[in-house]
Amino acid sequence: MTNDNKIGRRSFLKRSALAGGAVAGGTLAAPAVLAQAPIVLKMQTSWSASNIWQEFAQDYVNRVEAMSGGRLKIDLLPAGAVVAAFQVLDAVNDGLLDAAHSVPVYWYGKNKAASLFGTGPVFGGSATTMLSWFYEGGGAELYRELTQDIMGLDVEGYMGFPMFAQPFGWFKGEVNTAAELNGFKYRTVGLAADLLQSLGMSVAQLPGGEIVPAMERGVIDAFEFNNPSSDKDFGAHDVAKNYYLSSYHQASESFEFLFNSLTMEDLEPDLRAILVHGVEAVSTANTAKAMRRYSADLQWLQEDAGVTVHRTSKDILDAQIKAWDGLIPVLEEDPFMKKTLDSQRAWVEQVTFYELMNAPDYALAYEHYFPGKLKL
Repeated sequence: MTNDNKIGRRSFLKRSALAGGAVAGGTLAAPAVLAQAPIVLKMQTSWSASNIWQEFAQDYVNRVEAMSGGRLKIDLLPAGAVVAAFQVLDAVNDGLLDAAHSVPVYWYGKNKAASLFGTGPVFGGSATTMLSWFYEGGGAELYRELTQDIMGLDVEGYMGFPMFAQPFGWFKGEVNTAAELNGFKYRTVGLAADLLQSLGMSVAQLPGGEIVPAMERGVIDAFEFNNPSSDKDFGAHDVAKNYYLSSYHQASESFEFLFNSLTMEDLEPDLRAILVHGVEAVSTANTAKAMRRYSADLQWLQEDAGVTVHRTSKDILDAQIKAWDGLIPVLEEDPFMKKTLDSQRAWVEQVTFYELMNAPDYALAYEHYFPGKLKL
């Protein structure tokens, strides 16, 4: 089937359905705006129903439906309802799903450049810095080039919710030096896998729902996912008791909101705008909720689950930066990846200089009012 036929068939079916609704409305002599049924979009996430991120996706759905006045409805499904967690990109491209809520690193296996849109080298910019790069520094156009021009996909995507830097993760015992990492069987995803393999770890790339069972079976003996709430939901504290915060392996990631291009073309401009700008709205809401829930769940893990929370050592952080230094030249052998990395470096050099020079020492103030709590 040609792409033109695909567009025509999908458009014909959707518009015929809407026309049928209008005819029915005319038969009843009711106003068309009242007779028109809501447009229902099918959206799947890469998260289990119990993961806090499914709730974050529902927050997006709620905002879209409210802003559309009921003209848009989204049927939100968890991972596995239609396809597996790592397969949502293909499902959106093929039209099995109208939309997906995921992260680009989950399709790293299709093109390593995907990992640059969330789990690439950390030049000093935070997730907020890099989300700003996406919208104001040329990242969105590079993302479009990757997905549509290079990979030939019928998708468009937007980033939202700058994630807090991901913890180094869960270990059964203490790890204080980079040398001690050698031989660990560890779960992570994307370019973080390449990074940590260079430090001597054996890496398995697994969806979130498979992590704890893999730990119980001995397939892995250490892991990271993303945050205290998701880790608590998985039962991470049942299989390990040492939790290391702070890492450069995934320090600047955001959610990815994927839409089928043909679905978007069939929508009225105002409804398309609601789907797109709804990402911005829920980004703020997700950030606020994450601050509340992540911090409360970290406290629960410490006080009720017997977890010892550590800050990853400077020795390990230094080793991670040096490992990125070794990996970047290899990545830059690909022209698109070099162009993307050049864009990110230029953005971080400019923006983070301002951010760091302008930021007061928040740790100094926190230590003044809450002495002895920080483990620096």
